[in-house]
Amino acid sequence: MTYHEILKRYWGYDSFRGIQEAIIQSIGSGQDTLGLMPTGGGKSITFQVPALALEGMCLVITPLIALMRDQVQQLRHRGIRALAIYSGMSHQEMVVTLENCIYGNYKFLYISPERLATDLFRTKLRRMHISLMVVDESHCISQWGYDFRPSYLKISEVRTLLPGVAVLALTATATPEVAKDIQEKLHFRRENLLRMSFERENLAYLVRQTENKNGELLRILRRIDGSAIVYTHTRRDTRVVAELLNREGIPADFYHAGLDNQTRNLRQQRWSHNQIRVIVATNAFGMGIDKPDVRLVIHFHMPDSPEAYFQEAGRAGRDGLPAYAILLHDQTDRRGLNLRVSNTFPSKSYIRQIYEHLQYYYQMAMGDGQGCVREFNLDDFCRKFKHFPVQTDSALKLLTQAGYLEYTEEMENASRLHFRVGRDELYRIGGIEGAADRLIRGLLRLYTGLFTEYVFIEEGAVASHTGLEVRQVYDQLIRLTHLRIVDYIPRKKTPYIIYTRGRVEADRLVFPPAVYEERKARYAARIQAMQEYVDNRTFCRSRLLLHYFGEQSEHRCGRCDICLGREAEPGTVALSYEEIARRILSLVEETPRSMPQLIDAIAAPQASILEAIGRLDEAKRIRVAGSMVSKA
Repeated sequence: MTYHEILKRYWGYDSFRGIQEAIIQSIGSGQDTLGLMPTGGGKSITFQVPALALEGMCLVITPLIALMRDQVQQLRHRGIRALAIYSGMSHQEMVVTLENCIYGNYKFLYISPERLATDLFRTKLRRMHISLMVVDESHCISQWGYDFRPSYLKISEVRTLLPGVAVLALTATATPEVAKDIQEKLHFRRENLLRMSFERENLAYLVRQTENKNGELLRILRRIDGSAIVYTHTRRDTRVVAELLNREGIPADFYHAGLDNQTRNLRQQRWSHNQIRVIVATNAFGMGIDKPDVRLVIHFHMPDSPEAYFQEAGRAGRDGLPAYAILLHDQTDRRGLNLRVSNTFPSKSYIRQIYEHLQYYYQMAMGDGQGCVREFNLDDFCRKFKHFPVQTDSALKLLTQAGYLEYTEEMENASRLHFRVGRDELYRIGGIEGAADRLIRGLLRLYTGLFTEYVFIEEGAVASHTGLEVRQVYDQLIRLTHLRIVDYIPRKKTPYIIYTRGRVEADRLVFPPAVYEERKARYAARIQAMQEYVDNRTFCRSRLLLHYFGEQSEHRCGRCDICLGREAEPGTVALSYEEIARRILSLVEETPRSMPQLIDAIAAPQASILEAIGRLDEAKRIRVAGSMVSKA
């Protein structure tokens, strides 16, 4: 099939968008390609379509486990065979999955970068027929980027195992320096950058300085209709702000990584289906969210980089209709941002102390540890050794970047199930009756592939389908596991520490400038760029963001608070005189209105509305008496 036939058959679209087709043609011709596409640009299409046209399987490397699972489920829903491997899976699960990649005629394998370095994966990879390698969130490979992950550096080693296989690197945020670094780190045979304009013509960027964020937030949400995201910096603030909105009659819920998987999914679905209007969230919310009609993204606290802000703000207005990205800030934001530098880059002596205490925590002898995987409870560790969680988290990340360990942040692995016996053998086993029989029949009706691979299951959905209690489902699955009929891995939420080398003396830890000093300087520079964006009173905000990402644009957007004038309210847009006049005439058609009523009802600068009222009065199309406006 041609690329267009594949697109139509599996996605139902008649044509590609933006630079999708250019990227597909580049990959299809065997060229290493870096695609820069803003949030909502349709990145997944650029590799899923050509992969279906090629013989063999597409290897997709991504750090986002939630997105990984979501894309695997979407592909399976379309009848496309896909699998995933990530940190937290058992050894047996990985073996089964990798064997299926070799023998099972699958088209996609999604894998987290941490798994690339394992001997198990590399041994199995040699027997797979890989047609294309995709590196999502590829800015993570650059130490100059805002989200560097050392595990990404292993990707270049995997390339040597796949000679002749083209690489597609994708990201939504990369400065010119980072884009060049991505191509070098991935050993591109020649530079090949395809970029989509980052300009969002329907999105208005506004900044509001206020000493009453709660009041300003309520005013904005009452002025602008539609679905909204409010980003906060802490988990506690998500709950506090959501409670405020609900008290004020604005349906809201909160979302952060500390909630269990079922709660997060339920809240995301309620918001996606417009059962609640506002989701208040940390930056854990957003990746892979496919809701095009978000009218408003509000940042209750300042992000620490233009990259983070641009990506989060870009979740508004993906349907192409007018939308708003509004940033609230006060003096505490500025102080908080400056404090983030010392929190994110604690002193080297403090990092060494964390490393030493970690050895006591696990009772790790000198020289031991390489290859060990340990569950890690941050709160318990900090309580035992009297550390603060924020600095401890940062120290563990820096130890990861220096290569001494891998610290995977808190994640929840959904429950997985795999039948250890074949279908025919299952029906011959005696003694399975009552609740166990109902459970097995329900599982086989709800899920496919249970006999060949580990499948994600939701105990709540199984309980609803079978009429059992959730606790009964769990107990019966544990019983069937003991009988060696199934392999059931219950939902578990925990971070992990993986030792990449044996324990060394703390005073012998080395933190190269590229890991510490240079990254600290760049982090401080990104915070400074964010502060300059907020303090800006001269340049169009859209143009300022585009210049940061290396896209030259000399025209003003006509929608941000700078272009509309500093007095512009959130929700104002640059309307023509004809459009403003039409709205005024419509509003006064039946009932006279006061000028404040007209100003409040029309989302345009006050001066433009007053000018239109004057011109309509002169033309005798309306009658103005004092502050009242009526039909002529």
